Amino acid sequence: MDACPERVQGVRDTQDLIGGKWKIVILAALYINGKFRFMDLARHIDGIAPKVLSKELKDLEMNQLVKRTVIDTMPITVEYELTPQGKTLKDVVYAMADWGMQYRKTIMKG
Repeated sequence: MDACPERVQGVRDTQDLIGGKWKIVILAALYINGKFRFMDLARHIDGIAPKVLSKELKDLEMNQLVKRTVIDTMPITVEYELTPQGKTLKDVVYAMADWGMQYRKTIMKG
């Protein structure tokens, strides 16, 4: 039972990094699709406002889960992709996707 507080703290740490309405959705989109330009990512995630996407991406970049690359084009292009640390969330993203799909099937039956 001594590991329980440590596990709970691990859940808190994870929630602090990827919690909220949009962060895990952004990470999932980047994991499944790879690089995205800002507006392409905004169009890919239904319902997210550009201002919110920008803030969430800055948070994810600050926490070293997402990499922002500025490409010197006219106009300037900005791409986002997962960092090696961000890619370690693969099992979390897939577990959440699997659970969510199963849950949806279950509630649609009832």
